[in-house]
Amino acid sequence: MIKDIAELVKAGVISQETANDIQKYYDQKGSAAPNRLFIVFGVLGAILVGLGIILILAHNWDELPRWTKTIFAFVPLIVGQILSGFTLLKKAGSVAWRESSAVLLFFGIGASIALVAQIYNLSGDLSSFLLTWMLLALPVVYLLKSSATSLMYIIGITYYVTVNYMKSGPEELYYLLLLLLILPYYFLLIKRQPYGNFTGFHHWLIPVSLLIVLMSWVHQNGQLMVIAYMSLLGILYLIGQLDYFARQKIRRNGYEVLGSLGTVVMLLGLSFDFFWKELRRWDYHQHEAFSSPEFILAVILTLVAMGLFIHHIRRRPLREIQPVAPVFGLFVLVYFLGMSSSLAIVLVNLLAFGVGVMTIREGAKMNSLGVLNYGLLIIAALVVCRFFDTHLSFVVRGLLFVTVGIGFFMVNYWMLKKRKKDEVQ
Repeated sequence: MIKDIAELVKAGVISQETANDIQKYYDQKGSAAPNRLFIVFGVLGAILVGLGIILILAHNWDELPRWTKTIFAFVPLIVGQILSGFTLLKKAGSVAWRESSAVLLFFGIGASIALVAQIYNLSGDLSSFLLTWMLLALPVVYLLKSSATSLMYIIGITYYVTVNYMKSGPEELYYLLLLLLILPYYFLLIKRQPYGNFTGFHHWLIPVSLLIVLMSWVHQNGQLMVIAYMSLLGILYLIGQLDYFARQKIRRNGYEVLGSLGTVVMLLGLSFDFFWKELRRWDYHQHEAFSSPEFILAVILTLVAMGLFIHHIRRRPLREIQPVAPVFGLFVLVYFLGMSSSLAIVLVNLLAFGVGVMTIREGAKMNSLGVLNYGLLIIAALVVCRFFDTHLSFVVRGLLFVTVGIGFFMVNYWMLKKRKKDEVQ
């Protein structure tokens, strides 16, 4: 292509200005991959250097006097600060330098806190250590504009909550505050690098973090968390349907993927009777259950999901609403029905089947084999779940598998034939 530019200019097909723009584009494209590799190896190098320093110190730690230990305790922090200062003064425009020095400073902060606490036998636990570490590391993200440090910060605050899973404490609220503190950087990243790799990693890590942390709210009324999870998955899916995320490739849209897969997995899990039996046996006290943190959280998440769903349907005709979008709202109705009736299990199965059928329809309309087969997989998974229902005979189970297998073949054959016909036309 580059070799043909001069010929195209000579033939008058393109102007010299256009030729220069094309040349500049390919020059930038060619240098992008080495820059990305340099950033990746720089970050990995910083992590390895930080861990190496800690291991070297740990090997001879017991033999060192206290004053020597104290000096060494601050070495990782000082080295990280010196490199970060040099980067801000001399290499502010280099992404590789910013990311590497920020990562090294991030680990230096954690190492220094841990070493000082160990030397002087300071009281504290893992939870307080992680909280202190993340609060001190947060400014590093903004000062050095480090996306790698932002990702590690999100991992850190997630781990901070998980070390106190299902214990009464303020960790869940602190997590929300810590997450809010990193969101301005996340939004800035979306604005400046909407299709960057680090931005894509954030699109996955933030919803994963929310899904993990939600479990920490389970205390006395865990049955209500099923609504909370279904609503959170609905929120994630509807966020993934917003204009910005809809323009992303599916591998970069963690909100849509996790929201859709999570909703389907929950429906399949709830298509068995064991949860509904336990729900009907649940001896709840109305006042305590409806004033519990689990219920309040479920209500808040459902209202947020409903607001996003209203926004979703206002921007498109009803026939274009995505199959997974309304599931959270329908499930709330099924849940409360299931507290007193076994009909809920039938409705959940119908809901999962409906999502599968509508997804197949959506795939056919989009002419997408991926979406179409995803819908078929939902139905196939539902059939597999019903295979474990003992009240169905082996003949019925076999017929179900045969039907789904034929469906896979026929629908894919029809789609490929349609594509071939469209190409001919």
